[in-house]
Amino acid sequence: MNNELVEKNTIVKCIQNYVALDDKIKELNDKSKELREKKAVFSKYICDFVEKNNVNKNIKITDGELKINERKDYTALSYSFIEGCLNEIIKDENKVSYIIDYLKEKREIKTSLEIKRVKKWFVM
Repeated sequence: MNNELVEKNTIVKCIQNYVALDDKIKELNDKSKELREKKAVFSKYICDFVEKNNVNKNIKITDGELKINERKDYTALSYSFIEGCLNEIIKDENKVSYIIDYLKEKREIKTSLEIKRVKKWFVM
């Protein structure tokens, strides 16, 4: 009986710690999002200024430098994108459909347990 009580107390403490950490992470994520949004405004202004005025793309600062580079972002390889590309080179829709189905079936699936916190919303 004593072991059950210890185990129950341990799980209760674990749950309390989990919830406290989850709250702290949410608070930090909210603050981080706010800071990223503010940083993006300054970043856009600086990049626009450099581009318009054709100034040096390496800006010296006290602890190093800011380098302004062009970056390419690629869209995800979605099934619809792959299917569209395959349709451009393979005229047989059945073959394209077969390839897409094959790719979907061959995906690796990993399963694991996770905790998802759902908060109750009270309406007054």
